[in-house]
Amino acid sequence: MSKKFYVIWKGAQTGIFTTWPEVQQHTAGRSDAQYMGFESKGAAEQAFSSTYTKALMQRSLSKSGTASTAPTSSRKTTSKTSGKSASAKTASVSPNGPSDIEIYCDGACSPNPGKSGTGIAVYEFGKVTSLYFGLYEKNGTNNTAELNGLLSSFQLAQHFIDKDNEQSICILSDSKYSIDCVTKWAKGWQAKGWTRGKGEEIKNLALVQQCFSLYKTMHTKITIRHVKGHANIEGNELADRMAVLARKQQQESMIRYSEAINIKAILAMDSG
Repeated sequence: MSKKFYVIWKGAQTGIFTTWPEVQQHTAGRSDAQYMGFESKGAAEQAFSSTYTKALMQRSLSKSGTASTAPTSSRKTTSKTSGKSASAKTASVSPNGPSDIEIYCDGACSPNPGKSGTGIAVYEFGKVTSLYFGLYEKNGTNNTAELNGLLSSFQLAQHFIDKDNEQSICILSDSKYSIDCVTKWAKGWQAKGWTRGKGEEIKNLALVQQCFSLYKTMHTKITIRHVKGHANIEGNELADRMAVLARKQQQESMIRYSEAINIKAILAMDSG
């Protein structure tokens, strides 16, 4: 269910485009990309003459009236705290573009290094449809947990690609380190024999290699975006709660959250 008109405010090229592959070509691998889909050319032209921020605000307001042109999240969430989360603060609209499938990933570790876990929240057309948690490590780090999240997100993305190659897919992480490892640094490291130059060792090399191997097979079919953590973004907060759950339950394999997805109740769980 691709949109007919896309605006790119920030990317390799900017302007109005009519196909999702064009959007991917100009935004793939750019964590600073700004783009959005619209149902009419007139709406796209009006948005392009303004700013991405204003377009996001207008879309948020339209959700309470007429149907918006692309699904976003505007439920209740909380900021991260070290203990039990206070419930029910208004969430900000998700900063992602017009993706049909949104996969949020997050990692949690306490202490760092120490016990770590990974969480995933999957949205399909604006609605959270599944949550995952696991990949517990007794001696993990924040970075290994985040890379595990990215790797699991790629695996889930492949499932959606196999199911429907026309769906737009966006992976969202609050770890700039893990995103940069895969989208910016890995290619150069591989060219240097998987070193950082002068024989310097790459941290978390095995995970980086696994992520990069999968990324290369699908990088034209997905978008990876950085989202700000601790910013009341629902998908990011849900992934965080799942990561903490994995750490607390010492869940080693990645499994699907089997209980009903009660967003308010989940956000009241311990945060990382």
